[in-house]
Amino acid sequence: MKQRSPKSLVTLLLLAVVLAGVAGAAWYALQPRGLGEGFASGNGRIEATEIDVATKLGGRIASIDVSEGDFVLPGQALARMDTEVLQAQLAQAEAQVRQAENAILTARALVAMRESEKDSAEAVVVQRQAELTAAQKRYQRTSALVARNAMARQQLDDDLASQQSTQAALAASRSQVLTAEAGIAAARSQVVEAESAVEAAKASVSRIKADIADSQLTSGRVARVQYLVAQPGEVLGAGGKVLNLVDLSDVYMTFFLPTAQAGRVALGSDVHLVLDAAPQYVIPAKVSYVASVAQFTPKTVETASEREKLMFRVKARIDPELLKQHLEQVKTGLPGVAYLKLDAQAQWPDHLQVNVKP
Repeated sequence: MKQRSPKSLVTLLLLAVVLAGVAGAAWYALQPRGLGEGFASGNGRIEATEIDVATKLGGRIASIDVSEGDFVLPGQALARMDTEVLQAQLAQAEAQVRQAENAILTARALVAMRESEKDSAEAVVVQRQAELTAAQKRYQRTSALVARNAMARQQLDDDLASQQSTQAALAASRSQVLTAEAGIAAARSQVVEAESAVEAAKASVSRIKADIADSQLTSGRVARVQYLVAQPGEVLGAGGKVLNLVDLSDVYMTFFLPTAQAGRVALGSDVHLVLDAAPQYVIPAKVSYVASVAQFTPKTVETASEREKLMFRVKARIDPELLKQHLEQVKTGLPGVAYLKLDAQAQWPDHLQVNVKP
């Protein structure tokens, strides 16, 4: 086999170096030089609203029905507090309701009795009035006879005494009517008091039932259990945290933009997200928040170059309808890049066209 001369080898090496340089220059020349003035981008991470599920009242945790990482739906039971004390209070309040209802019946019966006494007293008044009328007429006849000396004066005195006695009896019977009316008013007041006691007892029953219902901790939205704060058997105070949820209907990416770009961002602007873990997918989102105060501010801002250091926080919220279809893939903490279109006339490049749709 013929061997190459050293000069030929050097020539081949030089040719290979030249070809590699040309290829590298061509590759570099073909690389994109950014998205242009009509676009902005920033690095960020996927985040979601966190919810602390806590107890309304202090007590012991009876059970926790979910585990870390579980998906939960609205209304799904998450944990249950011990309600033995509340059940006892409920039984007591219900007994008080029955007691107050019986008190109403007793008070109404008393009203009826007082009204009957009044009717009897009024009948006595009518009787005494009739007796007084008869006594007055008898006295008048006796007086006329005595004036003609046709009857002894003793009879006149007796008839006068009878008339006065009947007048006193009439006054006493009228007083009994007033007493009966006062008794009716007092009995009716007892009815109102008993009815108020029933309402108060029923309100206590409703409150305790609400506390028992609140002892069943449930999810208010589609979420994932991020971590458990407490365990069954632990005693918590009012407001004690039991577990933490991640709201899967409110997922967003937070990133930062310099002053010049942040000032051009409008709420509701389109944002395309590309995650490091899945760069082949472009996820649509919209700007939901732009900070009104810069996050990185130097101690003094005197020159234009220093003002460029100011960075504003921006949130791009992912469409909840899209999230519903990909709940299993939603994970917080994933890094990625957010791309914004600042110029309405600019066109998204092919590699940033949305390919994940609701």
